[in-house]
Amino acid sequence: MTQWLFPPAPMPSLPIVGDDRRFPVRRILCVGQNYAAHAREMGADPSKPAPFFFAKPADALVVDGADPAYPSATANLHHEVELVLAVGESGTIAGWAVGVDLTRRDLQSEAKAKGRPWEAGKAFDQSAPCGALTLGALPDPDAAIELKVNGETRQSGRLSDMIWDPAGILAKANELWALQPGDLIFTGTPEGVGSLAPGDRVEARIDGLASLSFTVKP
Repeated sequence: MTQWLFPPAPMPSLPIVGDDRRFPVRRILCVGQNYAAHAREMGADPSKPAPFFFAKPADALVVDGADPAYPSATANLHHEVELVLAVGESGTIAGWAVGVDLTRRDLQSEAKAKGRPWEAGKAFDQSAPCGALTLGALPDPDAAIELKVNGETRQSGRLSDMIWDPAGILAKANELWALQPGDLIFTGTPEGVGSLAPGDRVEARIDGLASLSFTVKP
């Protein structure tokens, strides 16, 4: 029997719509600048052919309706609504969810300018709020994706606006990693990313999936 120096942390997991089981989360990969308009608003060239990835730790997840805290060391927290795909057995897509990639944009921009890694800007605690997982095929590949802050629409687009569709993203990720059941991939965000303040109410939705709402705690 394994003896631990201290009790191991609980495994992060997502609730599943209409199912008492939960989806155990192994790791989180994220695709950068996968919508052309967002790539342009970030000063990038959307015609570049290959997607690029960054990662968040699995324990960055915020689930079950919990509210993330405004993070330390930033004065410019940004929201990015995203379609999340969940990898199941045999490396196939098990299901889908609505996620929000929270970003310390000032720290990310500073790291970019200095040619340094982005972890402090992207992979911090409570940086990945995620809604309940819907198993099976994506209900509508052309579904609307939207994020509101305090009732005002900030981001609005369609999944078909993606430069790389989910199948292409999965294939490219499989070239770079041995994907395993429990992996999540955040697939990119449409234009309109912007700042959040403590107390802001965020509502994120994709047609056909369980919506995601949270309030940024001080």
